[in-house]
Amino acid sequence: MPQPPFATPPHVLGIVQAGGKGSRMDVLTRERAKPAVPFGGSFQLIDFALSNLSNSGFPDVWVSVQFEASSLDRHLASGRPWDLDRTRGGYRRLVPEEGRTRAVEGFSSGNVDDLLRLSPQIADLRPDVVVVMSADQVFRLDVRQVVAQHLTQGSEVTVVTAEVAKTEAKHKTLVDVGDEGLITGMSEKPTTPEHGVVAAEIFVYSTDALLRELDALRRELAQEEPGLPDGLGDFPRLVERFVERGTAHAFALEGYWRDLGRPGAYLAAHRELLRGKVDVFDDPTWPIRSHFPELPPAMVHAGAVVEDSLLTPGTQVRGTVRRSVLGPGCVVEAGAVVEDCVLMDEVVVRADAVLTAAVVDHRCEFAKGATVGSSPKRWPPADSAVVLVGRESTVGPGVSIEAGARLEPGTTA
Repeated sequence: MPQPPFATPPHVLGIVQAGGKGSRMDVLTRERAKPAVPFGGSFQLIDFALSNLSNSGFPDVWVSVQFEASSLDRHLASGRPWDLDRTRGGYRRLVPEEGRTRAVEGFSSGNVDDLLRLSPQIADLRPDVVVVMSADQVFRLDVRQVVAQHLTQGSEVTVVTAEVAKTEAKHKTLVDVGDEGLITGMSEKPTTPEHGVVAAEIFVYSTDALLRELDALRRELAQEEPGLPDGLGDFPRLVERFVERGTAHAFALEGYWRDLGRPGAYLAAHRELLRGKVDVFDDPTWPIRSHFPELPPAMVHAGAVVEDSLLTPGTQVRGTVRRSVLGPGCVVEAGAVVEDCVLMDEVVVRADAVLTAAVVDHRCEFAKGATVGSSPKRWPPADSAVVLVGRESTVGPGVSIEAGARLEPGTTA
């Protein structure tokens, strides 16, 4: 991707907000941060945000983690996989803090609340623009292009948008775009969306405008709710202020984009990956980097059947695997069948067990003859059609788990 010209290169701060609990992913995020959820067997969700920021050449990249922060630390490896481990600038993991910060008590309760707590540190760094993105999307983007448009148009905020199906748009924030990319309105999780243009949760803010509006929002809310018990909430509350002033513009993201924050969307994205519809890995000059375990190559034994599937290092397959992704160290014994599933890592499927439309976490085991899930009636599947199995769970011999079931981490069924 060619670098857009800048007369004077702007100082860009990238902030990856990786702090939420990921409640919609249920048992899969009980004991891990949502950005630590794997994708495609070889990656974690946070890899996409960090790779795009690193490839864009930005000197400072901060990762804000609050919930289960330790579940990301080993993978992040001080920013080394993304060439961000520098003496000055580069990667910085922001430590979660509970306390009274700028009149807000406790931990942050939304991505704007998080930015308010970071505002003194942003002011100290004094970047020209701040790029803020969440860490549960799969996408490829030269963020320099967004910054160039932002500066050329004199915007105070630029919202990256993506085009999705209306059935998916109802789960997101709809963005109405007028002439010359001006944002004319926003609606959060509309019941009947009129179109499919949504906020991709990637924002470019002019630093002075961001700090000013955060402070103004804090002061206004403090008068209404002393102590700000509910915090400042999420991004629509902030971005709408710029929309009202006519200083918010959209940047349309080309290529693949999907938010993987729901079970149905997560499984559907893997089906799209297997069908070659995910283009984020196609450009060798724009690599998606990760921190991957060192394991031997995958092995498909005689008599095994593997169709339209991805097998990562360390996997051993003697049974049948169709339209599925197997993470590192998974084992599928002879006679076992795995269809339309994502197995994360070190999952063992014993002989004659059958898994269908399931997402299975770390170190789970399915005994001989166990049956899990059934084929969804449609794709993308409804969240209620996907089985989620929490980490280190065991399903006993001959046990049947119905479609849509949720097994808490450590379950013995």
